[in-house]
This record gives sequence, structure tokens and C-alpha cells, in this order.
Amino acid sequence: MNLHGKKILVTGADGFIGSHLVEELIRQGCDVRAFVLYNSFNSWGWLDRLDAGARRGLDVFAGDVRDFHGVKQAMKGCEVVLHLAALIAIPYSYHSPDTYVDTNVKGTLNIVQAARELGVAKVVHTSTSEVYGTARYVPMDEGHPLQGQSPYAATKIGADQLAMSFHRSFATPVAIIRPFNTYGPRQSGRAVIPATIIQIASGRRTLKLGALSPTRDFNFVRDTVAGFISVASADAAVGEVINIGSSFEVSIGETVRLIAEVMGVDIEIETDQARLRPAASEVDRLYSANAKAQALTGWQPAYGGVAGLRRGLAETAAWFSRAENLAMYKSDIYNL
Repeated sequence: MNLHGKKILVTGADGFIGSHLVEELIRQGCDVRAFVLYNSFNSWGWLDRLDAGARRGLDVFAGDVRDFHGVKQAMKGCEVVLHLAALIAIPYSYHSPDTYVDTNVKGTLNIVQAARELGVAKVVHTSTSEVYGTARYVPMDEGHPLQGQSPYAATKIGADQLAMSFHRSFATPVAIIRPFNTYGPRQSGRAVIPATIIQIASGRRTLKLGALSPTRDFNFVRDTVAGFISVASADAAVGEVINIGSSFEVSIGETVRLIAEVMGVDIEIETDQARLRPAASEVDRLYSANAKAQALTGWQPAYGGVAGLRRGLAETAAWFSRAENLAMYKSDIYNL
């Protein structure tokens, strides 16, 4: 499917990955409807920070994915749906798991039900590498067992299964994209890469962080966005779960050291107990296989390996270090 000129609904368009995806779709000539979370401030989240040209051509729908009527209204006239809206903070899922069921599971049900009723040509549902839990083998392909090690992960497993059930039951054209750990400009300060950069950019040299030994497969946001577009474009992706990962494993501790090198500082690290997951909930190892993405969609990472990670970290650090961007984050507060 050629997405150029297509009417595309992006849910979660006001968020970190969603806003980057909206920008790129507009750049590629798509007609984008951005579904943002309704609020009384009329804020469009990160979309408010897009350049004037991109905002001028943007069709914004304010609503809530938990409301079927609003979802169906937003989807009318759209040929493709990229469903990113979700609650994603793992620590907050310990605190308020009910909201994760409502948003992640019920919200996804609303998306696929509306898509079925309206005859949408393609739905790309967003999963997460967290559904795999700690690696039982590496690299982790799409057949890896699913393990809900947090309420967040459990709701995403439920959402994934629900989305795929609509494909199997009703032939709804669903593809599931499963990104590994995305980082880059606009990410929440809760995540380890921005948390590290923000503390350094604010002048700290003793950093408060969580566990350093787990490994991750980090993906620069441009690679993740390219993955979404590749999955949406590939007819062969329908009915499939597709990992989007760099296939490069690095520990959180080594990532923090790379950030310090990129930013030219010496640091010390203090363990902040508030940033530690319960022991059985911590995902100790994530390392993606990405052969299926390459075979079905042609996608491959542009920021792969240690050189790509260093380049992505440099771009991310430069963005967060700009005064106008740093001012939007609270470096002295850990936000769940």
C-alpha cells in the first residue's frame, strides 16, 4: 500500500513517538488526522511544538480512546489507522492498573471494532517488547513466549491478543508492530536515557538512576517511525506480529556511560530506590531479532550498533540540552 495521499488516523499523536510519526507522515505527503487526548486547555501535546507549516495541514481530533463513539467518529473517512494511544509508564501501572486495562485493552477494542464496522483498509496496532519479559533466548524473535512482568505488560499482551483476534475472527486487516526501547527528543523524563541527559544538562554530576545491569535494545525514534511506515505500507504485514529492534544489546550502565562521553562529563551514579522495579517485575534482558521486519517490509535500522546508538544519543542530548526544551522537564523530580 502506498501511503502517499492516504487519509491516516494516528492515535496517541500528541505523545513522544506519535508526534514524530505525524511529522514524517506529513512530510511524505499523507493526509493525517491526529487523535489527541481531550483536555480543557486545548493542548495538542507535542504537536503544539511542530513548525507552523506542519500544523497548518493537520486535522486534529480531540477525544479519548476509551470512548467508542469518539473513536468511530475520528476514524470515519480514514483508510489507515496507526494506533499508538496507550498508558506506557511501568511504575504508574503498579499504582493504577485499572486505568491501564481501560486505556490499553478497552481502547484497543474500540479501535478494532470501529475499524471492522467502517471497513478500514489497514490497522497497525502498537505492541511493546515488554510483552516478552526477560529473554528466555536471544535474539528474541516474534515466537518468544509472552510474560506479563508488570501490569502494563499484561495489558499490552491482552491488547495484542484482542487486536489479532479481530483479524482471525473477522478478517480485520490488523498488523502488530512491536518496537523495542525507543528513545529520542520529546521522550518522557521518566525513561533512563532522558533522565540521564536531563540531570547532566541541569548541571548534576552525581546522577540518581535505577538498575544499571539490565540490557536493552535501544532504537532511535526515527528508526521506530520508519518501522511504523514500513509496516503500514507492507501488504504482507497483515496478520503478522513484527519486531522493530536494532538487534544490538547494551546494558543500561554502559548506555549511561556513553551519554556521559557524548556530553563530555564525568559522572557518579547513586541508586534511587524509587526507580527500581520489584525484583520479579524487572525485565533483565531484551535483545531483538529483526529478520522478519526486513523480510516482510524491507525495514532495517539506520541507527544500529554502537556507532548508531552513539549518534542517536548525541542527537537526543543536543535536543534536551537546548534551554527551551530543558525548561519543560523537572530534573529534580522523578515522575512515575
